[in-house]
Amino acid sequence: MQVKQFRQPTVREAFQAIREEFGPSALVLSSELVSTRGWRGWVGMREVQVTASAPQGWEGQVESRPAVQRSRPADMPTGSGSLASRLMAAGIDPALAESVAAGMSPRQQRGMSADGVRQALSSHLRTLAAGGEDFARVEVFVGPPGVGKTTTIAKIAAQEKVRRKRAVGVVAADAFRAGAVEQLRTYAAIIGAPFRIARTIEEMDQAIAQSRQTLLVDTAGRSPKDDDLRDVRRLLGSRRGVRTHLVIPAETSLASAKRIVDRFADARPDRVVVSRLDEAESPSSLLTWLFERGLPVSYITTGQRVPEDLERATPAVLAAAMLRDEPASAAIGLA
Repeated sequence: MQVKQFRQPTVREAFQAIREEFGPSALVLSSELVSTRGWRGWVGMREVQVTASAPQGWEGQVESRPAVQRSRPADMPTGSGSLASRLMAAGIDPALAESVAAGMSPRQQRGMSADGVRQALSSHLRTLAAGGEDFARVEVFVGPPGVGKTTTIAKIAAQEKVRRKRAVGVVAADAFRAGAVEQLRTYAAIIGAPFRIARTIEEMDQAIAQSRQTLLVDTAGRSPKDDDLRDVRRLLGSRRGVRTHLVIPAETSLASAKRIVDRFADARPDRVVVSRLDEAESPSSLLTWLFERGLPVSYITTGQRVPEDLERATPAVLAAAMLRDEPASAAIGLA
């Protein structure tokens, strides 16, 4: 008898996976709620695990289901190895690994469990995580085109409405991409968030003055005539009560990340959103560089779904991302 465990976000999706694998005559043996695999499980998210068997006479082959292709080191070694060596074996930058280990005595490191290693890294990354902050009066999102600014804003606004029953305003300061403006307008209408367009300094000043809610501001990545855009960014960067997030994809090379930071220096970004974690082999180098530069991370995005695929950047979330724990989308198949 062929038995297999299926893990999915919902019972319906688990049963659909069983039908696709074993056919409509499969026998369900048990079902339960379990912690989501990887870093989402660290923050309390759960999923459905259903155990099913193939019907009598079934002759098919169990194939692994499609998953995000990300290289991952072997399970973190346990035992007497030094903390630094174990972190490096898990893909952490050597300098960061040594820095984490420097805060613990050899005796503390001996026999440390895998969870202990993760907790040590998490504790060291406290200054990199800005995910627990309250909103500023104005939250501005800048970055190159196509990095996920608009969908990030939609996710934040939707999560606030769903989880906290609080509306935030959204502002499109992107007069050059009509599609982006309409996309944000559509999201705002679905969420029920106040929406405005601000193409000039005067319109931005008016939007800020007239709004009683926190404002999330979407900006253009580039334009052949971007003098007005630069003026808006400079205005926002010079005002009190404004926090600016630079959006950088997780797969960005260090050389490209440095160019992006330099390019958007006039906006005075003081936070970073690491987007598209699901598309990156490992964000460790980028996160280590941000840590060394003193640029805290506010959010991590893991896909296109609104509002699900966004997490506030807590130390535990960042540590799990650096250790390349499997995302929820890959947690399908045998346990």
